[in-house]
This record gives sequence, C-alpha cells and structure tokens, in this order.
Amino acid sequence: MKKLAFALGAAILAALAWMAAGTTPNVTTLPPPLRVSRVEASPPVPPMSESPAAAAPILPVVPTSTSDAPRPLIMPVSGIDPSSIHDMFDEMRGTTRRHDALDILAPRNTPVVAADDGTVKKLFTSVPGGLTVYEFDPDQRYCYYYAHLDAYAPGLHEGQILHRGDLVGYVGTTGNAPKDTPHLHFAVIRLDPDKRWWTGSAINPYPLLYRPR
Repeated sequence: MKKLAFALGAAILAALAWMAAGTTPNVTTLPPPLRVSRVEASPPVPPMSESPAAAAPILPVVPTSTSDAPRPLIMPVSGIDPSSIHDMFDEMRGTTRRHDALDILAPRNTPVVAADDGTVKKLFTSVPGGLTVYEFDPDQRYCYYYAHLDAYAPGLHEGQILHRGDLVGYVGTTGNAPKDTPHLHFAVIRLDPDKRWWTGSAINPYPLLYRPR
C-alpha cells in the first residue's frame, strides 16, 4: 500500500514539473508569427515637363516673299490649253541632268510668244537648245528661255523690247529635240547679281503657267 502511494506521489510530482517547464505533450510548438513592418507608399512622382523641342508647334513652311516670285506669265505657245500641260521640271535627262524646264508640245511652226514683258537679251544657236531666245524681264531679275525654235520671228533682234504675247518664234525641233516631237523647251531662271543666266537658279515654270479648267 505504501509502495502504491509513493508511486502515485512521484507521478504527480513529475506532472507538475512538466507543466512548470511549459511543455504540453503531443502538441507541436509553432514558431512565433512574423512581424511585418509597415512600408509607407512612395509619393507619386510628378510627370516630367515636356522638353522645349517636344512642346514647340510644327510650323508650316513659309514661301519667300511674293516680291521674289516672277510676275504672272501667259502661255508662251499659242493655242495651248493651260490645263493640258504636265510638270516635268524634276524629270531626269540621262543619269545626271535634271530637266529644269517645261516642254510644251505643239505642231511645228506654232507661234511662240513672249510669256512676259521684257527685252531680248540674247539670240543664240546651241547644240542642245538649237535656236534659242533669252529674254530678261523688265526688272532684270528673271530670264525666260525659249529653245528648239524652228525659226525666229521676222526681224527679232537683241535689245528688242517685248510685250506679253509678242511673237518670238515658232515651235520646232532644232538642237537635240527628237525630230518627230516638236515642242517648246521653256525655262525660267532667277538671275544672279551679275545677270549671268548660266549661273542663275532654275524655277519651275509649271505652277506659273498651269491653270485648271
């Protein structure tokens, strides 16, 4: 009996010691919960201002002053409808030479007339242009070039004063023009300060002559 009481007392003491140690039989000890520190959201970043280049408006191309443009011209070939001509200023002749002029097709011997008032500066016969006329406008700022003429107007001479519509010559195929394609090769040249047409700047005659129906 004494042995039983002693054994029971020992068991009670062991249980009390186990509980004092903070353990619980058959229970898995969990790790302590993670502590997540609070992270404040970053303040929004203000948008970058546009660079001056991006903010600048795209400006239209402004042509030069109208005082730099030739005076209004009339069709230099009689009977040609201004709506029927074609722009060939930028066409290439060969591989290295731009046309820089307008070819106006017409039957041989069609009258060629002065496109503007001016003065006959030069009558010349060349290998490429054949019979040619160089006319300066009244202000001597532009030269009008008529080429491939079949013949000059009777009595035409250098220094002669011309008015719009005065006879200059006749459509032909002189020079290097195809013999079966009579036409007037017409060019407009902005003269340099020395009035040398061969070093001037070519101007497209098409917008100066074309008129829609």
